Amino acid sequence: MIEVRLHGRGGQGVVTAAELLAVATFEDGKVAQAFPSFGSERMGAPVESFVKISDNTIRSRSQITNPDYIIVQDPTLIGVVDVLRGLKDNGLAIINTQKKPNELTLQTKAKVITVPATKIATEVIGRPIPNTTLMGAFAAATGIIKLESIERCIKERFPGELGEKNAKAAQAAYDYVRDQQNERKK
Repeated sequence: MIEVRLHGRGGQGVVTAAELLAVATFEDGKVAQAFPSFGSERMGAPVESFVKISDNTIRSRSQITNPDYIIVQDPTLIGVVDVLRGLKDNGLAIINTQKKPNELTLQTKAKVITVPATKIATEVIGRPIPNTTLMGAFAAATGIIKLESIERCIKERFPGELGEKNAKAAQAAYDYVRDQQNERKK
């Protein structure tokens, strides 16, 4: 089973991102489960969502304590919340920031990639909500889910122009991560 934990703040679409990721994964022929965890339920409060992905039935309904992947939508949570807690040594953290991974001084053996998702979302969607943008980054970084599945789910959830813009933002983040991966290979 693959386990993903998403971190953000209330109002940033952390729960929506987990749901869309699960639906896109299901469309790719896998079994998925998404669910949130709330602290104080107010705008701006730290929020976590979880996604479990498997080829088989998922019976566990527990929160994820040792994720394979972490997605951090709000970098201001770093140092406030232990966003990397339990991340497997061979795992991956995808963090929404314009900084380079080595500028974050994170204590982890896991791989860390950074994506300027808020910048991309603001430029493409016109709003600083990075959730769908980071889904594109996740697809590029992991290969677990197809970008086309993510785009289709986004367009179904947000019909019309809003869905089109969100799908373009996911594509832009996907391209950004792929470009970064190609740069590292050189």
